[in-house]
Amino acid sequence: MSAPLRIDILSLFPQIASAPLGESILGRAQEKRLIEVHSHNLRDWATDKHRTTDDAPYGGGQGMVLKCEPIFAAIDSLKKPGSRVVLMSPAGRMFRQSMAEEYARFQHLILLCGHYEGIDQRAIDELVDDEISIGDYVLTNGALAAAVFVDAIARLIPGVLGDAASARDDSHASGLLEFPQYTRPVEFRGLRVPEILLGGNHGAIANWRRDQAIAKTRSVRPDLLPPA
Repeated sequence: MSAPLRIDILSLFPQIASAPLGESILGRAQEKRLIEVHSHNLRDWATDKHRTTDDAPYGGGQGMVLKCEPIFAAIDSLKKPGSRVVLMSPAGRMFRQSMAEEYARFQHLILLCGHYEGIDQRAIDELVDDEISIGDYVLTNGALAAAVFVDAIARLIPGVLGDAASARDDSHASGLLEFPQYTRPVEFRGLRVPEILLGGNHGAIANWRRDQAIAKTRSVRPDLLPPA
């Protein structure tokens, strides 16, 4: 049995990432040793008496910038052969389901969480393999983005979800948004489950679901559909 995927999260506020990742499905996955998630406080690698991790930007401007020294020290202590260092940043590549599948195949990920006005560019140039954004918006800190990133990856690891087919049927897994889902009762306040789902014709149900997925995608996210 191969070693579980290990993810180290570096943040000034590690509890923001660790709290949601310790609950529900991902909490159980960690208990079963299907994945390891470790959240670290970047201040632990600061060497001055005030544990300073940020300073004013050269050239002037608002806010503070995370310093090189603790970032280099932290990654030097955590990195091993085969590690992948990912910076959570609004300036990064947009995170996609296909990328989650790629990252789920790594053995070790180090997630560097930006804060304030960002991090010293020298740390990005020398240490970071990928810059990833989870959307075209800005968060108060990268630990929130790291939690989303880890969740998307971890659920693809065999054994994490109760049914492996669940991940295959998700929105974006096939390139389309997910089809509508229904459960009991058949009728509620005059609203009925579509009759096709009640008949037991699995071929017809599969075709209906695909048609519904295409219609949903065309309506909400037409950019996901091929030009044809």
